[in-house]
Amino acid sequence: MAMKRLPKFLLSAAMVATMATSFSAVMAATPADTLVQAWQSDDIISLDPAEVFEFSASEIIGNTYERLISYDIKDVSKISGQVAESWTVSPDGKTYTFKIKPNRKFASGNPITAEDVVYSLHRAVALDKSPAFILGQFGLTKDNVKDKVKQTGPLEMTFEVDKAYAPTLVLYCLGNSVASIVDKKLLVQNEKDGDFGYNWLKTKYAGSGPYIMRDWKANEVLVLERNPNYEKKTPLARVIFRHIKETASQRLLLEKGDIDVARNLNPEEIAAVSKNADVKIQSGPKGTVYYLGLNQKNPNLAKPEVRQALKYLVDYSAIADTIMKSKGDVHQNFLPKGFLGAETSNPYKLDVAKAKELLAKAGLKDGFSVTMDTRSTAEITGIAQAMQQTFAQAGIKLEILPMDSKQALTKYRARQHDIYIGNWGSDYQDPNSNADTFAANDDNSDNAKAKPLAWRNSWDPGALTAKTRAAVMERDGEKRAQMYKELQKSVLDDGPFVIFLQQTEVAAVRKNVDNFVLGPSFSDNDVSQAKKN
Repeated sequence: MAMKRLPKFLLSAAMVATMATSFSAVMAATPADTLVQAWQSDDIISLDPAEVFEFSASEIIGNTYERLISYDIKDVSKISGQVAESWTVSPDGKTYTFKIKPNRKFASGNPITAEDVVYSLHRAVALDKSPAFILGQFGLTKDNVKDKVKQTGPLEMTFEVDKAYAPTLVLYCLGNSVASIVDKKLLVQNEKDGDFGYNWLKTKYAGSGPYIMRDWKANEVLVLERNPNYEKKTPLARVIFRHIKETASQRLLLEKGDIDVARNLNPEEIAAVSKNADVKIQSGPKGTVYYLGLNQKNPNLAKPEVRQALKYLVDYSAIADTIMKSKGDVHQNFLPKGFLGAETSNPYKLDVAKAKELLAKAGLKDGFSVTMDTRSTAEITGIAQAMQQTFAQAGIKLEILPMDSKQALTKYRARQHDIYIGNWGSDYQDPNSNADTFAANDDNSDNAKAKPLAWRNSWDPGALTAKTRAAVMERDGEKRAQMYKELQKSVLDDGPFVIFLQQTEVAAVRKNVDNFVLGPSFSDNDVSQAKKN
């Protein structure tokens, strides 16, 4: 078996399971060489980087795999090579040539070569899983990817795109999880029926990052072990993620010292543990926005005055200060703060009189009835109930339809909702990631191939689609930023989205833990240099 190639010091699965379940029973503190986190991680469905598209799994990939490109998480405009030593762009802006760092190894001991990089990109496009569009947007398809992504030397390869895009867009996308570099030799050994090792890699590991994904038991525990071949040794031998759904249990385990980090505490629990001398609170803004999607197939929601009215029927500050206290800030534009061209003005506030005036103009002075699909989490339910109360002040009867995440998303993706409440995390650190979904829709028909958020809400943004496509081609940074500011204003004024919050991720951490990092995206949450004092 290929797993025999991994270092001998790794724990057996049985030992991992025993360790993970026995901390609270027998230990007063976690081991000095191990970081233990309590985490609601039931969204993990695969650990294959070509398939991962969920928040939790993205974090695991970020700590276990490498990509051609990386960036400074304190200033994402500073792009650097990770597996790439250097790169150049052709004069026509369509061909990127990368030189790979020499003398690098995978966890298996196999050398990292240009062949592995090319294979990884071919594989991601050919498998065509959910995140494949991030590479596909550059004109790559199953049929042409071998002609567009080529090895030109042992440590050199080229990446050809179909248009002269803004270079930062291409580079950010090559820093996304879907572009993670996998060990070709190891995957070929585990390939079955031409699946690129997909069925094996869903639960196994073939990377070169700071940690090895050692063991995963869905909805129980996930264990990372130090990669001895990584260029910068991790201070800790292992990191254990325990799936603890109940936030009260997370708090209790943290205060007892049975875990080092609690990831999902609610505002009241955060306030309580912040008074504990052995605990510190860490936070970091995320590129995730919370929003309402208003389906334009609903004749009432399709009226521009109604879309405007609903934006005046949200008590933004109350939601940020109570339900989402410490976990989000008022934000009303589709680009998160920190992105090129992000607009930070928040012109809407709760104004029932203004909303009533707009509803009257729409011929709905007595209001109307509408439903909202909500995921059954405490935060989303609380926000929905707050909106139900403020909507009612203008005569809008909001019926909340609670359901699990899968059910709500399935209905949303089929355009069968009235109002959907959810959040959207940027796929990469370029403004096109959000503009392409909030402000563009090439085909609004039910059987369209591309289905961005504008499509999900049955909205044809008209000229905004062309403006979005133009912005992605602009190579002048200042001009490009201004184009995104104009797009945001248009969507804010007229779009079928009520954007109300930008997420702040909060973690409660034992004070003896240093260098635990919450980055701008979940794949940037970094434990590679975490240590204990």
